[in-house]
Formats: sequence, C-alpha cells, structure tokens
Amino acid sequence: MKFKMIHENYNVQDLSRSLEFYNKALGLTERRRKTAPDGSFIIVYIGNDEADFELELTWLRDHPEKYDIGEEEFHLAFNADDFDAAHKLHEEMNCICFENPSMGIYFIQDPDGYWLEIIPERR
Repeated sequence: MKFKMIHENYNVQDLSRSLEFYNKALGLTERRRKTAPDGSFIIVYIGNDEADFELELTWLRDHPEKYDIGEEEFHLAFNADDFDAAHKLHEEMNCICFENPSMGIYFIQDPDGYWLEIIPERR
C-alpha cells in the first residue's frame, strides 16, 4: 500500500491577503477554488510547478475570530534554489520570525501566524 501526500489545509481570516502573501513570498498561485453555494466557505488550492503538493487555504464566513494555531511548532518547509535572494525578499517583506544560522535555515510567518521553513537547496 502506498500513500502520496497531496495537500495541507490552513484556515485563514482574509483570503485575499493570504493569497497575496503566498504569491509574493513563495510564488504560489491559485490552482482551483471551491465556493459553498450559500457563501459559508471558500477553499482555494495553491501551488507551483515545482511539486504536485498543494496548500489548501480555507476561509469560513462564520469564524470571525483569530484562529488558535497553538505554539507554532508545526510548519511546512520550502526548499529555496536561491536562498540568499529568498532571505532578502523575506527581510523586505518583514515576515522572518525565526532564524537558525547554525542550521542554515529560517522561518517566515504568514498573515494568520502559520510558520513556513525556508531551507537552502542542498547539493
């Protein structure tokens, strides 16, 4: 039996703001969208040409308060082919929330508080 990871879900408060962040910070674009007939939710799948894996962003109309995402110990990791340029972009965006120079990695934080690990391409 084999399993293939296909997506992970993050619930977001402001879908437009999140889509803009993920596009600018990581080059992820909308692949498809599902909207409830009654407008109670919108689900947008985002990704890029580097992998089949997608991030599912879910907006829920009836969840007006900020999401409790715990202690931010879970995260998605992204491999950057140009680590220095990625770091510069994320510095300019002011979204770097933690750096570990000894490991050669850093984390950025999205508008809802989710952490995303940035790892240099290892050859």
